Amino acid sequence: MLFRYLDHPVLEPKPGCAWADKMVLNPAIIPDPDSDTLHMLFRATGPWPEKRREDCHDPYPIFLGYAKSEDKGVTWTADYSRPALAPALGYDETELYIEDIHGNRVRNYANGCIEDPRIFPVEGELYLTVACRPFPPGPYWLSDQEPPVETRFEYVPDWIFSSDKNDPFIKTALSNDTVSVLFKLDLNQLKAGHYEQAFQYVCPLTEGYVSDNRDVFIFPDKMVIDGRSQYVMLHRPMNVLPFPEGDVVKKPSIYVAAADSIEDFATSKAVHHLLATSRFDWEEDRIGASWPPLRLTETDWLVPYHGKKDVYFGYTQSFMIVREQDNDFPKVIHRCPERLMYAEREWEMPADYPTPCLFTTAGVVVDGELIMSYGAADQKIGIAWADFDELVAHIRRFDAEGQLIDRI
Repeated sequence: MLFRYLDHPVLEPKPGCAWADKMVLNPAIIPDPDSDTLHMLFRATGPWPEKRREDCHDPYPIFLGYAKSEDKGVTWTADYSRPALAPALGYDETELYIEDIHGNRVRNYANGCIEDPRIFPVEGELYLTVACRPFPPGPYWLSDQEPPVETRFEYVPDWIFSSDKNDPFIKTALSNDTVSVLFKLDLNQLKAGHYEQAFQYVCPLTEGYVSDNRDVFIFPDKMVIDGRSQYVMLHRPMNVLPFPEGDVVKKPSIYVAAADSIEDFATSKAVHHLLATSRFDWEEDRIGASWPPLRLTETDWLVPYHGKKDVYFGYTQSFMIVREQDNDFPKVIHRCPERLMYAEREWEMPADYPTPCLFTTAGVVVDGELIMSYGAADQKIGIAWADFDELVAHIRRFDAEGQLIDRI
């Protein structure tokens, strides 16, 4: 397959920017329906010393920044004057609430950090998922250095440890793992720079106390499962044991969940099903969906996904095609066994992290071309392009197990 890449990152950390001078990565992109502009939300972090606690490292909360491109992703202009979406960074019990889209006062799972955005429509409305922590993680990359330094709990307040252990928020805060949170996104407000009006908190989509859970997005359209039309969501729990077949796969895998309402996904009302697990050598450690599915036909969806073998081999990006079933969960019908995208260029190679990383987090089709944005080396942003029809035809050459289909 032929993918076109730039020989340089399109965005990098901004020196002196307190919220973006360490890392700028994992971008979501969306085309403007009224122009040729591409809009981007990217993950960023910096020391944020104004919230530093005594005897602690700088907090390094994680923010979302905004950028745009007028030339199909070749060049980008980022707004480093302020974050587009920032964690509240409250520490007192009374500060850990937010008003949701229905006007209810609810626990704010996005209080500590807001990571890895993905943008997608659901029933014609635009949404954003982000992986969030109740409290900022500090300089989290130090845990991968030798000797490791664990900073995840430095900003978890002492009172959390003596609180009600049956409270779902408290249980999540005790581990400070990620919870995927859904926001409604107003693109017009975002591109106008009215960031405070651009995002509405909807609800958590995963249960942090069950498992750290990322790579979460909802299919744009409902599917008929178990006799009724339901919302369908992809997710990748780190701990798969609480989920169907988890005791068999034993490693992070791609799950699909169905629920009658979006708010039900983070409850016992959701029904989960294993969609795909590691199969090839380059994905031995884990797999997860990379960005929201793209519809191909009435029943078929392109699902981009990533695999990781180990810290030295790095992340590989590939693709599968899933098909909706009659009154059942969708299933994989084509899966590419090849390493299609992976870190090759010098600026994609490890810096603070030991792992080579090319991690796609968005893909949009413009004039028949698939434009993909990705995080590189967990510190920069790159863009790649591919002919969309050519890519899909290539994936269809393989069956659900990754075997070449004999068409003679």
